[in-house]
Amino acid sequence: MSDIIRLLPDHVANQIAAGEVVQRPASVVKELLENSVDAGATLITLVVKDAGRTLVQVTDDGKGMSPADARLSFERHATSKIRQADDLSAITTKGFRGEALASIAAIAQVELRTREQDQELGTRILIEGSRVKTQEPIAGPVGSTIAVRSLFFNTPARRQFLKSDTVELKHVIDEFQRVALAHPDIAFRLVVNDHEEFNLSVGNERQRIVGIFGRKYDERLVPVDESTEIVRVTGFVGKPEFAKRTRGEQYFFVNRRYIRSNYLEHAIRKAYDELVTRDSFPSWFLFFELDPAQIDINIHPTKTEIKFRDDRVVYAIVHAAVRRALGRFNIVPSLDFEPEPAMIAASGAGQGAVPSWNPRDLGAFTAPPRPSPEGWQKLLDMGMVSPVEELTIGTRTAPELERRVLPSREADLPAGERPVFQLHGTYVVAQVRSGVLVVDQQRAHERILYERNLKLLEAGAGPSQTELFPRHVELSATDLALVEGVLPELRSMGFDLELFGGRTVQVNGMPAEASDEDPERLLEQLIEQLRTAGTALRNERHEALARSMARSMAIRAGRVLSTTEMHSLIDRLFACEVPTHTPGGKPVLVTYGLDELNERFER
Repeated sequence: MSDIIRLLPDHVANQIAAGEVVQRPASVVKELLENSVDAGATLITLVVKDAGRTLVQVTDDGKGMSPADARLSFERHATSKIRQADDLSAITTKGFRGEALASIAAIAQVELRTREQDQELGTRILIEGSRVKTQEPIAGPVGSTIAVRSLFFNTPARRQFLKSDTVELKHVIDEFQRVALAHPDIAFRLVVNDHEEFNLSVGNERQRIVGIFGRKYDERLVPVDESTEIVRVTGFVGKPEFAKRTRGEQYFFVNRRYIRSNYLEHAIRKAYDELVTRDSFPSWFLFFELDPAQIDINIHPTKTEIKFRDDRVVYAIVHAAVRRALGRFNIVPSLDFEPEPAMIAASGAGQGAVPSWNPRDLGAFTAPPRPSPEGWQKLLDMGMVSPVEELTIGTRTAPELERRVLPSREADLPAGERPVFQLHGTYVVAQVRSGVLVVDQQRAHERILYERNLKLLEAGAGPSQTELFPRHVELSATDLALVEGVLPELRSMGFDLELFGGRTVQVNGMPAEASDEDPERLLEQLIEQLRTAGTALRNERHEALARSMARSMAIRAGRVLSTTEMHSLIDRLFACEVPTHTPGGKPVLVTYGLDELNERFER
């Protein structure tokens, strides 16, 4: 029997290894930026074309490389960062495996230009699929420029698995921001398709955060500074009132290296107990400085996972540091002793009371002058017909239904005068023949807006209310890319948006039902929803957008509704195709039967 085990050629082994290191263009961005940081650069420029598919180029003014080092840098396990295994316990650089350039060169066309400070000439190397095509001396500035073109050109299957340019660019920007946040002492530039997205000058950590995420973050940050013998924790956490519904700006840096840690995240979330709701996410930008011997970063090729030698102590320090920072700036839960109306009757009494808010706030379901009884027929008939009878409801007349489900005293009331109540500014309570119906007003409005938005997206045009004075909203680069990707759909739903330049969006008009909303607040909420709704198929995309828009615009718990608004809410809810659940599957309403009530009262 012949031997069957063979030693793989180097270029094949490199392609296999590249699968761990280079998963998408953003992986190349991370490795190249970190190499520039390790080279002692003071200015790093990243140029990206077609979300990195066509070109990823990084230029720095670091120390450069000699001709021999330049050639050797593309060999696997060739590195200047460590010499022996013991060095792994004292790593202060970003890279140390010696795999990045070899892996990138295995699946792309790579050009390196580099020159050292004390040399008149530099070196140019052209390498393609792990094979060196050219190496020659050239004139050039001190530092290095490495251009990666045609990523995955020789592994087309890998290229097909890449997402859309919008998604890939988002990942590229994420990696750029992580490296830039970790090193405010280095100037960074990002150029995307010949357009400058970032130009970050040298500064402190707060200035770098504001430079990346916008001036509005300056007022949202609470400084953290805690020093112990084990670790020093510095940085910033977000004020509780600016917590978001989706994950956004949560960053951990250990010795200036970005990491992920569910364990540390739990420590911070626990520090925010009683300050934010469980489904909200505060922002944080925390920097840990500790002895490299106390951590192990040699766990995964991406080096975003680490182990602490004493993770429980670090957990306790982080929790205490964040809690103390929030307390130091008087950010504590406040007790509201103001009485709130436990129940607002919606019958004849109080009809002349002045509403506590503008009726236009309800937008899509502002009540018509004479409410339609159709929704009420469904409501009042809930639970009182068999499945067979439900099939024939559409053939019955309104008086027949009313006689069947209403006591005679209530059947004589017009639809707009039937009894409803609001409970704690959150629930609308209505009487049905079988008992009591309780509707979550926020979820009901979300269902109404969702079905309405779907229709607008299918139609391709929605009513828009022109702003008297156009508003300018500054977005982060990631959020701007997200908005650009769904701009046609946003316009279909009534947004009149225009890219104003830089990272600014000009709002010329808003959806008619949101004309009283603050454009910046609404866009921010919508973007939060869209971050987790990146789908490719048209139907799924429309559903995700309609759901995100509905969640952003739905009235919140605590909003006091007038009688007319409560009637209109219920009427429009039961005109929906699926009135019982939100688009996300949560219940909109619950019923309490008379039998259950009688049992509780021991009748």
